[in-house]
This record gives sequence, C-alpha cells and structure tokens, in this order.
Amino acid sequence: MRAIEVENLSRAFNGLRAVDDISFAVDAGEIFGFLGHNGAGKTTTIRMLSGQLLPSSGGGRVAGCDIVAEQQRLKPLIGVVSEHQNLYERMSGRENLEFAARLYGIDLQRIDAALKQVDLLDRAQDKVQNYSNGMKQRLLIARSILHGPRIIFLDEPTRGLDPIVGREIRRLIVDMSKQGVTIFLTTHYMDEADQLCDRVAFLSEGRIVALDTPDNLKTAHGQHQVNVTLDNGECVSIALDGADAGKELQQLLSNGQVRTLHSAEATLEDVFVQLAGRRLSE
Repeated sequence: MRAIEVENLSRAFNGLRAVDDISFAVDAGEIFGFLGHNGAGKTTTIRMLSGQLLPSSGGGRVAGCDIVAEQQRLKPLIGVVSEHQNLYERMSGRENLEFAARLYGIDLQRIDAALKQVDLLDRAQDKVQNYSNGMKQRLLIARSILHGPRIIFLDEPTRGLDPIVGREIRRLIVDMSKQGVTIFLTTHYMDEADQLCDRVAFLSEGRIVALDTPDNLKTAHGQHQVNVTLDNGECVSIALDGADAGKELQQLLSNGQVRTLHSAEATLEDVFVQLAGRRLSE
C-alpha cells in the first residue's frame, strides 16, 4: 500500500523551479529519507505534500488524498514537524498541546499519551521557555502525533541537537515507524539517514538524482577497498575493484609488512557527493 504517490511534481518561484518534475512513491510504514543541499527543494516538497503550498504543475496523493483538491481531508491524516520550533514559549508543554487539541477538535485525553511517548510527562507543567532545544523538539513531535496521523513529515528533526538528544529523537522515529506510521524525513546527517531510512532519495537542484535503499546505493556507486597499515606506519589503500588488488595485497602480506588490515566501504555521504556534486554541509 502506498502512503505517498507523487507524479511530475513541480513548483516555481519567480520563474525559477525549486522543485522540478519529480516522481516517487513511499510505502505505508516506511521511513523515507529525502536528502539534499540547502535550497535543493526539500522543504518546498514537504509544503506541497502537506497541503500548505500548491504545486505549479503535477500532483500527488498523500494518505489517499489529492494534495490539491482534498487539502482539508488531508490535514487530519498527517503530522508535520517543521525545522522551525513554532511553539508558544510562555505556555507550558501541556498548554501547548491543549491549545492544539482544542484547535483541531482532538480529545484532550490523548495529551498524556503523547507526552509519555516523548518522555515529557514529568515536565508537562513547565513553561516551554525553560525547555532545552531537545525537549522542544520532542514537544513538537508530541504535537504532531496528538491526533494519531498516518504520515509524519519531519524536516531536520535533529539539527543543532547534541548527540545524546539526537539519539532520543531517532529512537522516537523508529518507535513511530514500528507503530505503522509512515515517516517522511529530511536530514543533513547522512549517518542518520543510513541508520534510519528504508529508502532515500537524493535531491539536487530540484530534481531527484537517485532513489534506492542506502545499501543498494553504496553497493552500486561506492568503491570497495582495503586499508592497510604497514609496520613503518605508512597507510596504503587497495581498491578491491582493481584488477591487481589480489596481487598487491598478497605481496604486502608475503613481505611481512602488514601491521593492520581493515575493509572499508563507501559511506552514504560518499555516494551523495558523487551523485549530487558536494557534501550536504557545504
């Protein structure tokens, strides 16, 4: 079953195409990574798929709803966590969720369950202005799951967070996926995408340049090699795809020069640089 289906989707601003004729599908329950540089079109795509922005051409269906003709029917079926923490700082965590619940006609009894899921129940009465960045991010996720959506769009959910908090957010993402929620994730962290995502799409200048599982992309586009440290401290890399790889390695071993030997596979970031032209952080 498809949670998201996109066909020839485009969006232009002042004649410039931010999203340029992209097509893809996301299966129900999948964690789908949508990766690209700043300005590649990731957030614009999320805004179109979540009914916040009309496409210039093309279209799609999200949770069975047409993203142009059925925006009102779509909204209760999805959750969105934007890259900006749009919370009410002077209100408590619970009051933020109560406000959202009343605004969308959600049963207030869901609030405790959402707070518990993101491990904020014991801090629910604290004002959000006293929350750490990680706590605010967890509260945003709690707000996005309050109504039990089928699909959640997460736009850079771990950006700027320390490693421990980032790990907590990733745990929440996995937990939501295990509960059957489809996750549409943008992130600048390739390790995070490699760890979490069932499939990833690489976006460059508004176009999808690759779409597959992380493992398949690394196998298809990465170079496999062995890193050898010699007794004199010198490091030698031998590409296993090379015709003379076996001879080179055998010669080093037979000469007794090898101190350590490690296999090295391409990373998802290596593949992204190859296909999209530069690192995400650049």
